[in-house]
Amino acid sequence: MKLMHKTLLASALIVATSAAQASLTDDKLKIGVLVDMSAGYSDITGKGSVEAVKMAVEDFGGQVLGKPIEVVYGDTHLKADIGSAIARRWVEDEQVDVINGAVASSVTGAVTKFMTDKEKITLIAASASHTFTTKDCSPFNAHWTYDVVALANGTVKPMVQDGNKKWFFITADYAFGHALERVATGVINSNGGEVVGGVRAPFGTTDFSSYILQAQSSGADVIALANAGADMINALTTAAEFGVTETVNVAGLLVFTPGAQALDPAIAGGMRLTTGFYWDMDDQTRAWSTRYMARMEGKLPSMAHAGAYSSTMHYLKAVEAAGTDEGKAVMAKMKAAPVEDFFSRNGYLRKDGRMVHDMLQVRIKTAAERTSNNDIFAIEQVIKGDGAFLKMADGGCEFALAK
Repeated sequence: MKLMHKTLLASALIVATSAAQASLTDDKLKIGVLVDMSAGYSDITGKGSVEAVKMAVEDFGGQVLGKPIEVVYGDTHLKADIGSAIARRWVEDEQVDVINGAVASSVTGAVTKFMTDKEKITLIAASASHTFTTKDCSPFNAHWTYDVVALANGTVKPMVQDGNKKWFFITADYAFGHALERVATGVINSNGGEVVGGVRAPFGTTDFSSYILQAQSSGADVIALANAGADMINALTTAAEFGVTETVNVAGLLVFTPGAQALDPAIAGGMRLTTGFYWDMDDQTRAWSTRYMARMEGKLPSMAHAGAYSSTMHYLKAVEAAGTDEGKAVMAKMKAAPVEDFFSRNGYLRKDGRMVHDMLQVRIKTAAERTSNNDIFAIEQVIKGDGAFLKMADGGCEFALAK
């Protein structure tokens, strides 16, 4: 009996110790979703990203370590000062533990700098610049969905190899566009092509006529649109109106599914691009997307929406495994576990914060190929993650490469 009593006592002490070790600050976990709700990227993040994060929380059970999970969101208006002010208020006054979303590289840069100072994790689900895992890397960054290197490797490289040697860039005039043009130029040059010209257009440009005419007169084989969202749609539509798409290839270097759906297939049909997610890839993607669309009045998810869900779910699993919401401990668990879900195939979070996963090279279907309004892409190739993203050794992230 004494032995049994001691055994029960020891078991009780183990349980009590585990319960004491498993704790959350403020007795809850609070997720802030920082997105564009009102400007040019609202369709690819916006309410959809908020709903995707809420879906992950609900699927996880609504609580972690026996404590509730709360979701709040903020609109950055794509302005860095607004984004960083929201992040500061959330963390310092409202006990937010992690921020998801982050669209526009300028906003993400300001937010991740603040979050790193506070040793809080940022789940970067929508920004394209690879600076957050290279020059501006942080032990608290998790760059999830895609980046400019994967986009260039997936779209530009095969086009140059197919004989499209001369390129002209129409580039969004801010950090994302500059980074995308710079990386794509490197891919072009290393594969025997050349850049014959380029222009930079301010974000929110509505009249691309002069830019398209310059591109047309350059003698380029390809006009590369190093922009996104409404800018990409306006540029491509203008190119079609001028008849340019009939004589020159136009490459969209960052095209989200909602944007591709909005384009007339007579204009966009046949265009190749790279994406981190397509809703109709297989049974897993269709099942999740059907649930998402039911919450979003039938709207298709972008890869940013799918990435917001996937990164949130992986983060919550890591909190549970770590027994705490402390940033260093949670990130260690995130990097220790594989990322295998409806969004990520063969995924893992690298030491530098890059989530490496398979990417998709797709083609926008013509009108004749489509079976419904949601039938947008034909998947032509799966690009393995290690071949899509920049190798960590080449990125220069100091803390990740330190021995």
